[in-house]
Amino acid sequence: MDYLLICATAFIASGLTFFSGFGLGTLLVPVFALFFPIDIAIALTAVVHFLNNLFKLTLVGRHAKLPVVLKFGLPSIVAAFAGAALLAIISEWEPLASYTLGAKEFYITPVKLIVALLMIGFALFDLLPRLATLSFDPKYLPVGGVLSGFFGGLSGNQGALRSAFLIKLGLSKEAFIATGVVIACLIDASRISVYGKLIFAPEQSINYTLLAAATVSAFAGALLGNKLLKKVTIQALQMIVAVMLILVALGLATGLI
Repeated sequence: MDYLLICATAFIASGLTFFSGFGLGTLLVPVFALFFPIDIAIALTAVVHFLNNLFKLTLVGRHAKLPVVLKFGLPSIVAAFAGAALLAIISEWEPLASYTLGAKEFYITPVKLIVALLMIGFALFDLLPRLATLSFDPKYLPVGGVLSGFFGGLSGNQGALRSAFLIKLGLSKEAFIATGVVIACLIDASRISVYGKLIFAPEQSINYTLLAAATVSAFAGALLGNKLLKKVTIQALQMIVAVMLILVALGLATGLI
């Protein structure tokens, strides 16, 4: 049952998030958490996420825009550490509210609510006609990188904010996806360097076969997404990003994620 659930989630999430540039980790962490402690679930998801991004890099990496990667990606990596440091402080704040569904209790926390509101704001830029035509001057790329990295370190959902900003740069759909993948690889590599001690700790008994199966399933989902890429227009891509932003934001705001 664990293989079926985790592999199916990895396959579907990877296919769906191939276009939006985010969501695999958001969907996979809760499933891994059914079978592992939450810290291990986050670490294992990071491994699948990183390997899947490397695989996507072989599929679309040639379309990445290096100037965007450098101007946006490098500041986001630095800012992510600041966001993570702030997370250590804010995470100690008391939840604003809590509720129970079934046998599980959910908490609405200040940090998740802040990030959720920010995501909804970004989504409106793609959903409202007056804002849909707005684009960002390349000189603001470092600012976008700082915001994405900072709130990514703060909430763990850096991909959503990164995609929300990149989609407004006027890139082709191939360049948008490829550039996001390269930046994600850089950030994932920094995360794995921290999580490695946790994963390979002697006291942990990780099912590496399950981890490998989940990774291969994510690869298959990425292949499917790549095949469908030619059928997707840039307008459809913007709509996908907007809808995914709102779904993730609602999950954060309500404490479900």
